[in-house]
Amino acid sequence: MTLPTILIADDDRSIRTVLTQALGRAGYQVRSSSNAAGLWRWVEEGEGDLVITDVVMPDENGLDLIPRIKRVRPDLRIIVMSAQSTLMTAVKAAQRGAFEYLPKPFDLTELLAVVGRALAVPAEPATMVSEPKDSEERLPLIGRSAAMQEIYRTIARLTTADLTVMINGESGTGKELVARALHDYGKRRAGPFVPINMAAIPRELIESELFGHERGAFTGATNRSQGRFEQANGGTLFLDEIGDMPPEAQTRLLRVLQEGEFTSVGGRQPIKANVRIVAATHRDLRNAIRQGQFREDLFYRLNVVPIRLPPLRERAEDVPLLARHFLDRARDDGLPSKLLDAGAVDRLKQHSWPGNVRELENVMRRLAALCPDETISAETIGAELTETEASVPVAAGGGASQGGPEPLVVAVERHIKEFLAAHNDGIGVTDIYDQIIAEVERPLIRMTLSATRGNQIKAAAMLGLNRNTLRKKIRDLDIPVIRGLM
Repeated sequence: MTLPTILIADDDRSIRTVLTQALGRAGYQVRSSSNAAGLWRWVEEGEGDLVITDVVMPDENGLDLIPRIKRVRPDLRIIVMSAQSTLMTAVKAAQRGAFEYLPKPFDLTELLAVVGRALAVPAEPATMVSEPKDSEERLPLIGRSAAMQEIYRTIARLTTADLTVMINGESGTGKELVARALHDYGKRRAGPFVPINMAAIPRELIESELFGHERGAFTGATNRSQGRFEQANGGTLFLDEIGDMPPEAQTRLLRVLQEGEFTSVGGRQPIKANVRIVAATHRDLRNAIRQGQFREDLFYRLNVVPIRLPPLRERAEDVPLLARHFLDRARDDGLPSKLLDAGAVDRLKQHSWPGNVRELENVMRRLAALCPDETISAETIGAELTETEASVPVAAGGGASQGGPEPLVVAVERHIKEFLAAHNDGIGVTDIYDQIIAEVERPLIRMTLSATRGNQIKAAAMLGLNRNTLRKKIRDLDIPVIRGLM
């Protein structure tokens, strides 16, 4: 029986040697080349049963070689390996027809398993997906840790599919960024990306928000309104905080997923649901199912492809890269350019980051805006993190320290208790959530603007908000702004 032949292309002799020895011991024949030209010659001559190629080679990019190989040998499986372990490398490899992408350094056991799987899977017609025109723009996800590499590979595989995805992760880990990456590099990128936060919508309005309503469907419905399903037609609907969806809305969503169509509130004509669903939550939905808070059948409809986003404390090696990325973004947004010294980087890596990537971004933007020095030191980082930790409210039920100010959480609990007591019968009260949030949000934004003397760029950086989001909140909350000091 003829042994399968593996063709290897990599300009690193040590890697070629290691791969040749490992594959030889596994029972394969191996031919290796230091450049793309040698590999291409073998492919044209009909040699080889599988290709393993690096991306960066002296004469040609390995990713550019994949479409040429697929044109002359469509059944030939290709495994891409690269030290350029970014999301775009994984996405491009998948979209150009690679069987698998492995970031360097890789585990030899894993590589042998991938080789065996590639040779065992029946050949299928090659499916290459056109790449987005803006694929060279700033990467949506940052990190080179093993945990992030696995997420990149999952996203890359999903760019050629249209499966429903469930993203689970703590607050601040970047769930919406993953959802946007799935859309921006997937089959539906020409369509709209429509996000909706289930936790931010009053229960009685969720169905109207999702499915739209007809004129006269309820009091105040003076015109027909499209829901998010219609707005996302041909694109992606991102259901954030799906774990907070009330039971009645869960039932309607399940019906849409089963039947592929829906009716608007007050409507009779079915509307085709042509969307890809990406859901996200910070909650343990399996536990919510056990407690009767989430439908098990809906969970399995949504959890077709699960993606777990690790908290930042589980990928501390990514902290320096993220920190520098956020300082660069702050500079691009008009804030002063800042650098981090070695001590500052070490101090950042030691922090537990309970607020995850969002907390790190807020700290970096705050330092970019307020630190007087061009180079940020470990002492500055330490002082900033100590001040941040001191400002975090104590857990619910904790009292104020003796002689100290009343913790924010205690004041908020007292206020809510008094509010509910004043509306004990509940008659006429339908927007408690919006009222309470507004009462906290309004003074927070007003006082931050005061602290920055009306400078909205600095205020947005301190609050961790997008500038357009801050402007909208100022307008919606009717917050006076000091003119002439921005």
